[in-house]
Amino acid sequence: MTIQVKIKSNRALIIFVRSPKLGKVKTRLAKEVGDQRALDIYKQLLAHTREQSIKVDAIRLLFYSDEIVHDEWSEDQFKKSLQVNGDLGDKMLAAFKKALMSCNQAIIIGSDCPQLNSSIINEAFDKLENQDIVIGPTHDGGYYLIGMKKIHKELFLDMTWSTSEVCAETISRISARDLSYSLMPVLSDVDYKEDWDKHGFDNSASLKV
Repeated sequence: MTIQVKIKSNRALIIFVRSPKLGKVKTRLAKEVGDQRALDIYKQLLAHTREQSIKVDAIRLLFYSDEIVHDEWSEDQFKKSLQVNGDLGDKMLAAFKKALMSCNQAIIIGSDCPQLNSSIINEAFDKLENQDIVIGPTHDGGYYLIGMKKIHKELFLDMTWSTSEVCAETISRISARDLSYSLMPVLSDVDYKEDWDKHGFDNSASLKV
C-alpha cells in the first residue's frame, strides 16, 4: 500500500543512490561476501530507503551517481537528477545548492543505513526550524544525514571523506563559525559484513518505522 503525505514545499529531502549493478555497489562489503550478495543487500537497502522517503513530508530529490534510469523510484514521487563530478563534498554541495534554490530547508541522506526511518528524517526537519544545521552521526565516525537552511560550503570543501573523523571535523567547522546545530541519534550504516549481520533486514534485528 502506498502511503501518501501532504508535501511541505519548503522542505527538500535529497537522496543519493547508486544504480544497483553487479560489482559497482558496496565494494567493501563485496570483498567479504562477494559481488552478488553485496548487490542483493544494496537492493534491500534501496527498497528500505525508498519506502521511508515516501513517508517524509518534503519534496524528494533523487540524485544518481552515474546515470538517471527508469526504475522503482517513481517519477511521480521523486525528482531525478545526476550527481555532479568531483568528490563527495562537491556532490553534496551542488545538491544542496539546487535544493535550496526553491526550498527553505534541505536534508541529505544516503541509501546504506538500515536503521534510518521516516520518523528520524521528519524529526530532523523539525529541528531545523530552530537550528542552523542538523546532523545524524554514524558509529564509524561519519554521518548518515546532514541538513541546513543556507549554503555552508565550508562543511564540504577540503574534507577527507570515508574516515572516522568526518563527523567530528564537520562539528568542529560548525562550531568555529558560531552556527547552531542539533544531533540526531547515532546509527549504523552498512559498509562491512559485520554491519549487516548486526543491523540488516534478513536477521533478527528489529527496525522501528
